[in-house]
Amino acid sequence: MMFVVKNQPTYALTKDKFIAVSIVMPKNIAKFTSSVALPSSSSKSVSQDIDVNDLFSDVWTQKIKHTQKKKKVNSKRIADIAKKIKTADKNKINSVSEKIGKLDMQESDKNTQQTSSADEVNEYLAKIQAIVYQHFNVPPNSEGNSVKTVIELDPFGHMTDFRILSYSANEALNAEADRIKERLKSVVFPKNPTGKSSRTIVVLISKE
Repeated sequence: MMFVVKNQPTYALTKDKFIAVSIVMPKNIAKFTSSVALPSSSSKSVSQDIDVNDLFSDVWTQKIKHTQKKKKVNSKRIADIAKKIKTADKNKINSVSEKIGKLDMQESDKNTQQTSSADEVNEYLAKIQAIVYQHFNVPPNSEGNSVKTVIELDPFGHMTDFRILSYSANEALNAEADRIKERLKSVVFPKNPTGKSSRTIVVLISKE
């Protein structure tokens, strides 16, 4: 940096109080330079491949553990629910078993009643045929012939009708079948176990 002074002014002061001083600067003043040695930056930028992970390899970080909060299980309540379900299932099974047992008993009773009723009806029909045969007199020389008849009775065993459905080839047997109706009018037959009127077919077979 250079400083140049041109025509430096002088200042006059009062003589009684101050000393007069006059400074005259030459016109051609030497150039004063001050140079400050600055360090030359001769460092070259070095480009290197830097791994970002290496920069933070030595940095300590706190590990955060993600833990799931376990829900508290009320084992007693679960046991109570399981017990109720088990009891309900058991009751349901018992109920179904009871229903099946009742149905089996009803079916068994029904079959027994049907069997018993069938036996009574068969016995009833057998008695009617036996009574009709008691009033049937087999004519001579009519062996091997038969007459088909039907007898109708009310629930109390009184005869309401007796008819010949088909005659035989033997006239004597046919005449005997016609006479049976008069004989059976006064006969009281057994009561029908079903409490209803009956219609029974009786085949009169000639046997000597």
